[in-house]
Amino acid sequence: MFFQFKDKFPHLIQHWDAYIGMHKRIEVPARTVLLHEGDISKRSFIVEKGCLRVWFNNNGKDTTFQFFFEGEGLASLESFRRNIPGMFTIETIEPCTIYVLEKKDYETIMLSLNKEVDFLNEMINVLFERQLHYMKQFLSFIRDTPQQRYLNLLNEKPQIIQRVPQHYIASYLGITTVHLSRIKSRLLKEKHI
Repeated sequence: MFFQFKDKFPHLIQHWDAYIGMHKRIEVPARTVLLHEGDISKRSFIVEKGCLRVWFNNNGKDTTFQFFFEGEGLASLESFRRNIPGMFTIETIEPCTIYVLEKKDYETIMLSLNKEVDFLNEMINVLFERQLHYMKQFLSFIRDTPQQRYLNLLNEKPQIIQRVPQHYIASYLGITTVHLSRIKSRLLKEKHI
């Protein structure tokens, strides 16, 4: 979480070694669950290498709603901050190297940085970006056809198309893998991709 801010706040350099030391670097295989839906989150994660997906159980089906790649941080934020059951599962798709920050260490860091207004504003900007992502995704499900959602994904997040298995992409787009195959075939015939 804090690594992404290091270059933006060089005046905090004296703190970075202590903050980085609070992050535990782990390597985990593909399909490792880091947080189960319904559990209370006590950790946040930063992806050094690999890909994670965030999903929830929708009447017995996995529904994927976000992917995270190198350099991105995530947590079940509502659970992490409020000590309530998390609304989703966090799982690795690929073998991953991840930095883990325990909640108690996060609180220590935030307490020491609570007077750093620029840093706190940057943290808020990251949260707003995440919120904007969710709003765009929600609106896309209302406004766009599945084919348009796929084209948007292809244009805006090609790493998902390149690295994520098709069944997770289909789930993310709200369609079946068969429907995704049809969309891809149709687009190939039309020479869009």
